[in-house]
Amino acid sequence: MASDRLSHLNDEGRVRMVDVGDKAVTERSALAEGEIAMEPATLAALLGGHVAKGNVVAVARVAAIGGAKRTADIVPLCHPLQLDAIDVEIEVDENLPGLRIRVRSAARGRTGVEMEALCGVAAGLLAVYDMCKSTDRGMRIGPIQLLEKRGGASGTWRR
Repeated sequence: MASDRLSHLNDEGRVRMVDVGDKAVTERSALAEGEIAMEPATLAALLGGHVAKGNVVAVARVAAIGGAKRTADIVPLCHPLQLDAIDVEIEVDENLPGLRIRVRSAARGRTGVEMEALCGVAAGLLAVYDMCKSTDRGMRIGPIQLLEKRGGASGTWRR
């Protein structure tokens, strides 16, 4: 039996993964974004293809997809989900200067896909940091935030 106050604790106060077996299967999606700010010279090297580790944007895109797919391995109480789609957008923001990454995740399931979108963003941003750290250890990641979620009992939410 679940605690009335905290859904991830049982009656004895022990952590548990919530039982979603009785919830309806619905279309669910989430959109999250985050940014990484860097020195102007680092952004110029990234855009010019002069980063020693290779194509930063391509690797960040693959990392974001992988991060979304592996969310249940990283966040202990997340249910493993069969994702139907993961879309990654990466854009240059000269005002940071740096990159903004957006990840949209979608699935038909019994629980939401917000954590998958957020995990995807985090993984993509960490990949950018890893690829550029030899020239710019002062890069700043964040904020990472949920922009929108759709589906489930709570319906649509937008920031």
